[in-house]
Amino acid sequence: MRSYTDTSVLVSPYVQDNYSALADKLLTSDERIFLTPLHVAEWTHAIAQHVFRGLMPLSQAERLMDQFQTDRSTGLWIEVAFPENAFALCANLARQYGPTIGMRTLDTLHVACALELKAERFWTFDERQKKLAKAQGLKTDNLIRNHKA
Repeated sequence: MRSYTDTSVLVSPYVQDNYSALADKLLTSDERIFLTPLHVAEWTHAIAQHVFRGLMPLSQAERLMDQFQTDRSTGLWIEVAFPENAFALCANLARQYGPTIGMRTLDTLHVACALELKAERFWTFDERQKKLAKAQGLKTDNLIRNHKA
């Protein structure tokens, strides 16, 4: 099955948090997971933010970035270009669901990418993003409810 994941699921195995074990299990499953330039940009910003906030030293961030590049080069994910119609679909989803679900732009953009890439499953730790993905027919898992910290 081809899956799409919010960037938070990609960050958690590299930066220990309450979801790290679950995210690591998801990312090492038999699922084929898309990786777009949006994921790479957000992932890199997330690591940089940890340094900025004093949560990790720059040397650790550099090691994590090297590990991420190694994982990319080994084909851990299906690397694809950013879908051409994703921004237009994102705006349409905002018009249709924004007033009732209240998603953020980047969360909606990820769902739009998943739809454009014809993903079958969508993984996220964000309930509003999950509602949008589910409303659009993507299979979602109860990652938050089933997760034990």
